[in-house]
Amino acid sequence: PSPPLPSTPSPLQEGLNMNHTKGGLVIFTANSHPASRELGKRISERLGVELGKVQVYQEANRETRVQIQESVRGKDVFVIQTMSKDVNTTIMEMLILVYACRTSCARSITGVLPYFPYSKQCKMRKRGSIVSKLIASMMCKAGLTHLITMDLHQKEIQGFFNIPVDNLRASPFLLQYIQEEIPDYRNAVIVAKSPASAKRAQSFAERLRLGIAVIHGEAQDAESDQVDGRHSPPTVKTTGAIHPSMEIPLLIPKEKPPITVVGDVGGRIAIIVDDIIDDVDSFVAAAETLKERGAYKIFVMATHGLLSCDAPRFIEESAIDEVVVTNTIPHELQKLQCPKIKTVDISMILSEAIRRIHNGESMSYLFRNIGVDD
Repeated sequence: PSPPLPSTPSPLQEGLNMNHTKGGLVIFTANSHPASRELGKRISERLGVELGKVQVYQEANRETRVQIQESVRGKDVFVIQTMSKDVNTTIMEMLILVYACRTSCARSITGVLPYFPYSKQCKMRKRGSIVSKLIASMMCKAGLTHLITMDLHQKEIQGFFNIPVDNLRASPFLLQYIQEEIPDYRNAVIVAKSPASAKRAQSFAERLRLGIAVIHGEAQDAESDQVDGRHSPPTVKTTGAIHPSMEIPLLIPKEKPPITVVGDVGGRIAIIVDDIIDDVDSFVAAAETLKERGAYKIFVMATHGLLSCDAPRFIEESAIDEVVVTNTIPHELQKLQCPKIKTVDISMILSEAIRRIHNGESMSYLFRNIGVDD
């Protein structure tokens, strides 16, 4: 008679029957800058896993080198990358690490970019280019299979990718901050510093049951066509293509009206909302306008705090009482220069998104009550 089969499977059988998603989670931070790795540490602590072992550094000739120091074969890899001041180096670090994971046979590679770089360059400007599309193509080509980001400057950027994109929202955290940290927020009004950000302001106002005000006629960056050469007449008058009696009508140039505030802010708390705060000149100008109209306290709420150049000093010297941003971008140095800057932690929603994608769960819970215009 044949010997009885062993009751416990052999190590080889265990390996063949193994569920690849169970325990196959690796989290890397692709940033060589220590301050930028803070968000990755927070996310890994929430998920109860250790950060993956990887070396990312710049060689003497300024080339980026990446060395993965553990096996990623058959695993779900999540690459967390926050933007530093040297944004181009940051992008290369991410691309090289993603490509290294791909060539090391990772099962899937998900990029976690809380702030998507070059997101402001998402429209064609005269003889320019749509750089966001280029960055998206590079990431897909490097081997990215999924992207998690937050509050894209334009939601249509998702269409530049041929992979799934989850555009998470920071507004629940900012709304919670308003309700918990501003005692008399019921006496507040949500302000859009330009008509372009009116939709975001309306979304905040409807959720908090508050009024809305819009600043119209602010001084914006002049995009003069004079330097472009399109106003210059052609050197040779050609009449072959167009009949002499036909003239193409010219578009009437815009005239910026004087600054007006649509809505009442007198004796109220003004909360200016936007997605990015980088060059603070427009925010400072808006705060001065609101102060003149009678607002007694001014807050600025934004998802991404780039706060470039002398932004902390300008905020400190301005009529703004507080600037609240999330930690999608490291800004510890700016906080030391300006105590008015406060931070809201959004690592919770990023870690939950990673957990759900890794376990194959639905992401709809993270997008509940979010409309088309949000």
